[in-house]
Amino acid sequence: MPPPPPPPFSSLPVDENQKATEFRVFSISKPHMLAFHLAWLSLFSCFFSTFSIPPLLPIIRADLNLTDADIGHAGIASFAGSIFSRLAMGPVCDLLGPRIASATLSLLTAPIVLATSLVSSPQSFILIRFLLGFSLANFVANQFWMSSMFSTNVVGLANGVAAGWANMGAGLTQLVMPFLYNILIKYFNIVPFTAWRVIFIVPATFQVITAIMVLVYGQDFPTGNYKKGRTQYTKQTQEENLLRILFRGLRNYRGWILALTYGYCFGVELTTDNVIAQYFYDRFDVDLQLAGTIAASFGMANLFSRPIGGVISDKMGKRFGMRGRLWGLWVVQTVAGLLCVLLGRINSLWGSIVVMCGFSVFVQAASGLTFGVVPFVSQRSLGVISGMTGSGGTVGAVVTQLFLFSGSKFSKQTSISLMGIMMIVCTLPITLIYFPQWGGMLCGPSFDLEKAIEDYHLLE
Repeated sequence: MPPPPPPPFSSLPVDENQKATEFRVFSISKPHMLAFHLAWLSLFSCFFSTFSIPPLLPIIRADLNLTDADIGHAGIASFAGSIFSRLAMGPVCDLLGPRIASATLSLLTAPIVLATSLVSSPQSFILIRFLLGFSLANFVANQFWMSSMFSTNVVGLANGVAAGWANMGAGLTQLVMPFLYNILIKYFNIVPFTAWRVIFIVPATFQVITAIMVLVYGQDFPTGNYKKGRTQYTKQTQEENLLRILFRGLRNYRGWILALTYGYCFGVELTTDNVIAQYFYDRFDVDLQLAGTIAASFGMANLFSRPIGGVISDKMGKRFGMRGRLWGLWVVQTVAGLLCVLLGRINSLWGSIVVMCGFSVFVQAASGLTFGVVPFVSQRSLGVISGMTGSGGTVGAVVTQLFLFSGSKFSKQTSISLMGIMMIVCTLPITLIYFPQWGGMLCGPSFDLEKAIEDYHLLE
């Protein structure tokens, strides 16, 4: 049988579902690679907005008279805001398509970013951080979009690069926001307590621009937008209501295990983004801009580290099947946990920076490996499984922030080491994931392969 023809205007080879079987990162060909670039850029703007506050915390803390407890509660609030929004975003993508879901969320949260300049009390600061967290639900649309555009042999890579490049927004903002703050003070003679407020115009505007680009240039599926290009999967999905889609996904135990795993790779990454600049500022007595630069190196590693996780997942999957994907995830995340433990034990500035960089590579690669498994869990409720896993990331961040970095009796360095131990322990349930037709980490597939495949599709 000759391969199916590519969709109109596409230069990539495709499978029987018109999904691209190659990933060409420097291409902008429609519809696959253009969707990729719109997806990561839109999510990038959301990460940039959400994490634009932490690098300015020393100034905001002085302006609003924030206590350590206020800052800790605000950090929890920023993650809590995205828990339910991520869970809801999955079914919304199943019903409306990722393009509308992504752009609508960005447009709704952009005014909240701008409203950050108006906060005047600890209570309003905590509320703003809670509302800003909703924008991170765009991550679910990002991963859903990539899983809809790219075939199984490259979906891990596509998911990893799209999310990894987007996550760089959390690192770049650590550089940009202090830089803009210093520019306003030095060249425009704006007083410090006004300067930090003015620059929130930048992330708000950026978020609006990327949302409009998604609406104008984006395409939901290889065959067209949601209403024009329904695949067999989307036809099945539309016939079902929101609750049926949601409950089918919630009954899948694999989704819950991946949510826990993601809670202690991506959730740890979020927590680290929230505390790392202040950690270096307070512990090693560096200035605001240097602390921001060090913190930026943690987030900017997403340029290559999360994509590497996707590549490892695809390579392991090609050679060893699903067992390879699961083993790769367990090994990489366990190493990340060990490096996190070590980070809290080192007392020198340069030693901490080196270990932090190694830790960032492994923890972000583990996130890419996690979403190398997600597309295989359930075709009928892909959005729900993506939402569950994404929500698990923010739940992990909330729990970690609450118990270790919000008025904890432990020092920050001890809390970081304890966070690493939690990562190691919460990675162990990966051994329980089993697919009847592919097997799991510790055992092979079912002996009756045809019945296993039939049962799997009936259940999923």
